[in-house]
Amino acid sequence: MRIIKYPDPRLRKKCAPVTEFNDELRALATRMLELMKAAPGVGLAAPQVGVLLRMFVCNVTGEEGDDCVLVNPEIRDASGWKEAEEGCLSIPEVYVQVRRSLRCTVVAQDLDGNPIELRGEDLPARVWQHETDHLNGVLILDRMGPADEIATRKKLRELEAQYAASG
Repeated sequence: MRIIKYPDPRLRKKCAPVTEFNDELRALATRMLELMKAAPGVGLAAPQVGVLLRMFVCNVTGEEGDDCVLVNPEIRDASGWKEAEEGCLSIPEVYVQVRRSLRCTVVAQDLDGNPIELRGEDLPARVWQHETDHLNGVLILDRMGPADEIATRKKLRELEAQYAASG
């Protein structure tokens, strides 16, 4: 398993809900957490490893016990706004300003299908929104402004050429 890179078309797909909570799903989550930490990153969505299911992993503190797996997440009660720089493990070396809700609640399920509800602000809220975007085929490139569009053009062309060459 590896992290797929822009412009892989799987990154643009809307993911299917998880309906089976089993050992295969747990193994996927474990491997995704390993990949995320090795990258290193704070979040990784299933489509970023080529699996088109509504699940992501995250750890916004970097502390060993703070790993989080959210299955079938939905963002609710978003409020406030903040613009901040974001990167993405699937779009290496590209950092853009993204405006997101400052606070939100994420309602999801754990790996056993039990309901989870988390409320966060600033970095946790940003990560949950970023990863949920992935589950809907939305990338940070879709949320950047014109200045970042110009600034990233060369790097995006390089990534597109690398993808075409790997073909």
